Amino acid sequence: MKADRGQAMPRTPDVVDAFVGSRIAFRRAALGLSQTALADRLGVSFQQVQKYETGANRVSASRLHHIAEVLGASVASFFPDRTADERPDDGDADWMTSLRFLSASAEGRRVATGFPLIQDRGVRQALACIVGALTAR
Repeated sequence: MKADRGQAMPRTPDVVDAFVGSRIAFRRAALGLSQTALADRLGVSFQQVQKYETGANRVSASRLHHIAEVLGASVASFFPDRTADERPDDGDADWMTSLRFLSASAEGRRVATGFPLIQDRGVRQALACIVGALTAR
C-alpha cells in the first residue's frame, strides 16, 4: 500500500535495529544509568535515547561507537551473535520482541540483570520452569 503524498507510512522497526536498541537498554540499566544520564553523556535528548532503545530510530555507526564507549562495551556486543551473511528469521522476531518487552519495565530489567548472577544452575532452571508454568496457556 502506498502512502498519499506528504504522509509517511509508519515504519516498523527492523528486527536488528530493535535488538540493538534492547541491548543498549539492558546495558544502560545494568549500569544503573537512566535514559537521561545516558543522553547527557551522548549529547542527545532522553527522547532520542528512548527512540534508539525501542528501535524507532536507527543508531548510526558513529553513535553506536560512542554509546559503546560510554557504556563500557564493545560495539559487537549490541548485535545478535551471527555471521555477517545471516539474517534473523521470523522465529527470532518473537524472542527479540520479548527481549524488548523485558527491557521496557523496571521489573523486567531487574530479572534480566539478576538472572545471570544466580550461580546455581539448578536454581536458574527452577526459576525458568516457574516462569514457564506461569505463562502457560
